[in-house]
Amino acid sequence: MVPPAPPTALRISAKAGGGPTVLRILLGAQLRRLREAKGISREDAGYAIRASDSKISRLELGRVSFRERDVEDLLTLYGVQDTAERAKALGLARRASRNGWWHQYNDVLPKWFENYIGLEEAASRIRSYEVQFVPGLLQTEEYARAVTLLGHFDAPRQEIERRVEMRMKRQELLDGDGAPHVWTVVDEAVMRRPLGGREVMRAQLTRLIELAERPNVTVQVVPFARGGHAAAGGPFSILRFAEPDLPDVVYLEQLTSALYLDKRDDVERYLAVMDQLCVEAEPVSATPAVLTAILAEL
Repeated sequence: MVPPAPPTALRISAKAGGGPTVLRILLGAQLRRLREAKGISREDAGYAIRASDSKISRLELGRVSFRERDVEDLLTLYGVQDTAERAKALGLARRASRNGWWHQYNDVLPKWFENYIGLEEAASRIRSYEVQFVPGLLQTEEYARAVTLLGHFDAPRQEIERRVEMRMKRQELLDGDGAPHVWTVVDEAVMRRPLGGREVMRAQLTRLIELAERPNVTVQVVPFARGGHAAAGGPFSILRFAEPDLPDVVYLEQLTSALYLDKRDDVERYLAVMDQLCVEAEPVSATPAVLTAILAEL
């Protein structure tokens, strides 16, 4: 039987995967555990690194980058003296400070969405419900362009193309090693709204039929005939991670901002709604027929 790690031992593997967003969250969570195990307040921890308690809070939540000097000082304060353990933490801090691939799109990428892309990249399962658009990971280029034009109708053409390019880049996630399982439930209205025109929508439906054949993509449709359903509050996504130190995250996008919920009660509520949606939607086995029938009507 392997004995539990002492409170001054890092529980994160030095080979922990994921982009900088996830690594920041993992390291921040570990530092919080070390601080609490020593009974040290956020105020005292902030004093040790010449910062405020709010800075410690942001570090522990993984919302800001780590300076190696700060990590070193916190490890000393928390009693982590083992050379290998300190090296592991500093290595993670360096990796967490690197720019993700999305950094090259900072000119068109809102800060509030940057966190989502980082989490999406590390997720092992992404479940979503949509009422207006096909989920971004499943959009064709022309459909993505039509969606982008809706929200940025007065933007220069170059900016539109940059936004579409970034969305297509995100979709590489579906083809990489360790690709997440994407399970989306969409309202029938999404499939019948001819966004971008008839031909664009036909191509999008065809693409969905193809994607639904993949083992890591599941698509369900909630038909009009169901009437009202569990997700009356609107679209949302739930991200789950293989790393045990990362809690599930519920993502709620708004017009100019987003909410990230990770409190257990909130997450469990959304998980229950998602499970109910999957019951109310047409079964997974019926998806090809449902999409083909709608395609035939276009």
